[in-house]
Amino acid sequence: MDVVVGRVAKAHGIRGELVVDVRTDAPDERFADEAGLTARRKHGPSTALTVRSSRWHGNRLLVRFDQVSTREDAEALRGCLLVVDTAELPPAEDPEEFYDHELIGLRAERADGTPVGPVRDVAHGPAGDLLVLDVDGHEVLVPFVRAIVPTVDVEGGRLALDPPEGLLE
Repeated sequence: MDVVVGRVAKAHGIRGELVVDVRTDAPDERFADEAGLTARRKHGPSTALTVRSSRWHGNRLLVRFDQVSTREDAEALRGCLLVVDTAELPPAEDPEEFYDHELIGLRAERADGTPVGPVRDVAHGPAGDLLVLDVDGHEVLVPFVRAIVPTVDVEGGRLALDPPEGLLE
């Protein structure tokens, strides 16, 4: 299984450097020199990449890959998701932190055990993370905060919700 660590926003300059929107809490590890990543396209083949160098430019990361040497090569990767295999990820050091792939598929239920629906995805926004639940065939966004999601039991395959009135409707 793969986990997304970034998305290629656009080419930067003429020598194949890429602007990457970071989607990981450990960019210095994921985009370290010689780190291996895969560029996953919506349509078309995936491409294995090796980081040559990376540097911060404001709040975005500029990355050079060994396999990308021209602006045209870089433009061909625009919009690609940059992923790593979950087997390559270290275990989370904080028991209150979770990788997206650990949450996707968990059964969401109310504190009294009433089923709500499965976690389909995790959306990352500027105001915080949201769990995307499938509630009776409808997508419901639930803020991933302790007050609403007091219990996450990855081994047990479930998480408990204490939603405010109207959140799940």
